[in-house]
Amino acid sequence: MSYRNENTFFRAGQSGRVEIIHANYERALRKLESELGNIFQNYIGGQWAKSRGGLFEDRYPGDLSVLNQKFQLSKQIDARKAINAAKKAFESWRMIDYQERCRIFEHAAFLMSRRKHDLAAIVTLENGKNRYEAMADIDEAIDFLRYYSYQLRINNGYSMDMSPPFPNEHPTNLLKPYGVWAVVSPFNFPFAIMAGMSTGAMITGNTVVVKPASDTPWPPFIFAKILEEAGLPKGVFNVVAGPGDTVGRELVENNGISGFVFTGSRAVGIGAMQKFLGKKPRPFIAEMGGKNAVIVTKNADIDEAAEGVAKSAFGFSGQKCSACSRVLVDRSIYTDFIKRLKVWTEGIVVGDPRERETYLGPLINDSALQKYVKSTKAAKASGKVVIGGKILRSKDLNGYYVSPTVVSGLKANHPLVINELFIPFVCVLKMSSLQQAVRIANSSEYGLTSGLMSRDRDEIEYYMNNIEAGTIYANRRSGASTAAMVGSQPFVGWKMSATTWKAAGGRYYLPQFMREQSQTRCA
Repeated sequence: MSYRNENTFFRAGQSGRVEIIHANYERALRKLESELGNIFQNYIGGQWAKSRGGLFEDRYPGDLSVLNQKFQLSKQIDARKAINAAKKAFESWRMIDYQERCRIFEHAAFLMSRRKHDLAAIVTLENGKNRYEAMADIDEAIDFLRYYSYQLRINNGYSMDMSPPFPNEHPTNLLKPYGVWAVVSPFNFPFAIMAGMSTGAMITGNTVVVKPASDTPWPPFIFAKILEEAGLPKGVFNVVAGPGDTVGRELVENNGISGFVFTGSRAVGIGAMQKFLGKKPRPFIAEMGGKNAVIVTKNADIDEAAEGVAKSAFGFSGQKCSACSRVLVDRSIYTDFIKRLKVWTEGIVVGDPRERETYLGPLINDSALQKYVKSTKAAKASGKVVIGGKILRSKDLNGYYVSPTVVSGLKANHPLVINELFIPFVCVLKMSSLQQAVRIANSSEYGLTSGLMSRDRDEIEYYMNNIEAGTIYANRRSGASTAAMVGSQPFVGWKMSATTWKAAGGRYYLPQFMREQSQTRCA
């Protein structure tokens, strides 16, 4: 029994098949673009159902003239119907042997792998990821299904015989599912995080009701079709599209929900948790963002550091909870580092992510664009915009396009340095020592990811022992604080970045969706 990551582009590079991946993706994108503008109904109890609230449009953020699909503008009653369907399905699903559950999700992963180009094209049109990031989104989703199946198998379904205290007693310790879980997924990884959270709940014997982000409602409905084809019983997986004040409200307030799993902003997560836990104890698993610092010491390879920071800060337009948003640089190399980061940033191609050469695509919506405008204005008032700070508009860019932005000269307590922004915007600060940099990094209420760029072993050891973040890296050129791989680099936040401090894609994730029971049978 083994597990390995999907890792499409990396493996294609090793085998000389990269051009085939590009061709298949472009073919899938062209086909998809000819099939847009349909109406998706909610998926409840294995049936497609209309809501009473009309429809809303899902548009491509890279070209607002492109209508992807239309979805149900659901009301609370629609979410209530889905909860009831999930409750009904739970009674039989919880009794199915864990190995059969694994088989279903392994088959779903197989189907996703065969259709990865089609699924990646959907992600590009949904949130504007370039083909590399879109494919990585699908790869990660596949990885979650396979890794969680692997974990359930090697742990014998989380059941084990215990030592008998007396000759006639036969005790067993096991974990059992709770019931119905609400799954609230974000826009930035619309397939991977949605599939990971919902699979974690379902494969352990729970049923789910998924509320996707309103900016990216499409992927869960495609996932529903794949799971149905893989043999998942009706009612185990349910999807209801719609806003937080209707669908989200019902999921938070309904006593039929046994557990809640969420990825999104801190404000929304804390608010939902307080309401959800106000009536009775229930599990609430949340990842709520970060303000991730990368430290660059005088012993760093500066070219490596500049590339690692730029890729981490500007990958998917900075719209990652793991993105580098502040850099703490030793003052002796500060000027040199700024110059090289500027050069690297100047080379970033901003444009329509459907094009092969594009690195940085659009922001997700107008709200993100306005935050970028406001942040740039504040940076100019209190510091210096080294590069960027511009909205990009042309006849070829009919979306939410901005330039990647590097800012210097801000104090460590400036709001731009403290608050999560979720835009392609990084602040560079001077430091006098590694110890000072670690203190500044740790002063944040968040503790999600972090990175160190240094070739000094003692500095790496000090950093690893003292940084207060859950997912940390040293000298990662491919992304100084980003791109954790399922099964190898479990993704976890500390402090206000999470509620359970257990990692997605790690060995301790699945037990969160179950409760412990001690059984004793006497002869």
